[in-house]
Amino acid sequence: MAELVRRFPVGAECAGLGGTHFRVWAPSCKKVDVQLQTKGALEHVVMDAQADGYFAAWAPGVRAGTRYRFRLDGGEAFADPASRFQPDGPHGPSEVVDPAAFVWRDQGWKGVSLKGQVLYELHIGTFTPEGTFAAAEKLLVDLKELGITVLELMPLAEFNGRFGWGYDGVDLFAPTRLYGRPDDVRHFVDAAHAAGMGVILDVVYNHFGPSGNYLARYSPAYTTRKHKNEWGDAINFDGPGSAPVREFFISNAGYWIEEYHFDGLRLDATQCLYDSSEPHVEVEIARRARAAAGDRSIVLIGESEPQDSRLVRPEVQGGHGLDALVNDDFHHAAMVAVTGQSTAYYSETRGTPQELISACKWGFLYQGQYYSWQKKPRGLPSLDLPAPVFINCLQNHDQVANSARGQRLQELTSPGRARAVTAL
Repeated sequence: MAELVRRFPVGAECAGLGGTHFRVWAPSCKKVDVQLQTKGALEHVVMDAQADGYFAAWAPGVRAGTRYRFRLDGGEAFADPASRFQPDGPHGPSEVVDPAAFVWRDQGWKGVSLKGQVLYELHIGTFTPEGTFAAAEKLLVDLKELGITVLELMPLAEFNGRFGWGYDGVDLFAPTRLYGRPDDVRHFVDAAHAAGMGVILDVVYNHFGPSGNYLARYSPAYTTRKHKNEWGDAINFDGPGSAPVREFFISNAGYWIEEYHFDGLRLDATQCLYDSSEPHVEVEIARRARAAAGDRSIVLIGESEPQDSRLVRPEVQGGHGLDALVNDDFHHAAMVAVTGQSTAYYSETRGTPQELISACKWGFLYQGQYYSWQKKPRGLPSLDLPAPVFINCLQNHDQVANSARGQRLQELTSPGRARAVTAL
């Protein structure tokens, strides 16, 4: 066959009826086979060793729907680290997916920009009784009528178990089987665009989930203990062997934009994306995501607990090139204003009118001042940043979960106060 031009550095890329090309990074192995499940039997295709620990193989006749694993050094076989779908969960085989088989209808969609958007954080698994993309799609008209302009989907990467918020993902290229198949995700995004709404995706690039993660079998270089992380081992973005790891995550950012037409990404807990190299991995993630969007406009949002304003500054100013940051200070001030409770991490705000005015006008309340709850300065200067840079909310999944019983705002205050702060 003619030389296949791959679109991504790793994973299974289907060439229609002709076959499928497999490529994986496994520097810990001397030999890797593609273990194909065909007609109830197992077939093995020997992969060619390439430079820098990669293995590749062309499998003629292997079509979309074929299930496979990678067998390492003639022993156990595991899911593809860049699997596009895990029909039986992370412990099962991967499935070859042909993204070109889906017919998009959103050719006229120009994407979204930041100013004037109303975002709705949506968890597919609990948004409807069915917990599927197909069921959620039926309610798009209701969200549109509510005034929503952009849907922010909580993470979709495959994880172990029957329920989850998505923050324990282990197969970052595979939308979880719990909510439907890959084309169900595409159909949902396509329908949202037809309804005039954008869709962005929450992605977790700061850790892997604790169950179903087999990446260490391919290489221990995926993670590092050089940096102290809040959720297990940190991702290795700047240590030995980090180049293929960086490319894995950077490619993932472009993948969701290109193959699923998402209108942007929300980067989870950016303070735990440790990288001492130049450029920072967040810069390269932003570059790749925008390149994947082509002529479409996308929005890149960062969650930064320490309120690092550098994330939204241009590269020429030493920034990371994102578009917006979540404004926790506004949330904290608003919650204290309507509940009167000022404890734990709410103890640094008083809920006064001036706090709310300042948060609306200037974004972060803490821009380098001492934060006694953490016993250190908090935030960086952001007075010069335009208002749309700051994503303000009264509640989100983190803040609701951090309350003792997971109560929503309307359960914590009076109806009048809830209406007033919602109007603000």
